[in-house]
Amino acid sequence: MSSKVALVTGASSGIGEVTALKLQELGYTVYGAARQVERMSRLAEAGVHVLPMDVTDTPTRSATARRSSTRRTC
Repeated sequence: MSSKVALVTGASSGIGEVTALKLQELGYTVYGAARQVERMSRLAEAGVHVLPMDVTDTPTRSATARRSSTRRTC
């Protein structure tokens, strides 16, 4: 398991998507977060952990942080 972990917000398109894919390529364990999870199938196929999150909503951010801290990756 990689010791390098990254959380990329806005990962459903544009710079966020490209950043998540590049970090994955560089060996990071990557969590890609966005409001529209259905738009992140390319990331999921690449091995990025896809998370639903609206960064403007505090309860959503907190729930995502709790959920991702309990995940284990291989």
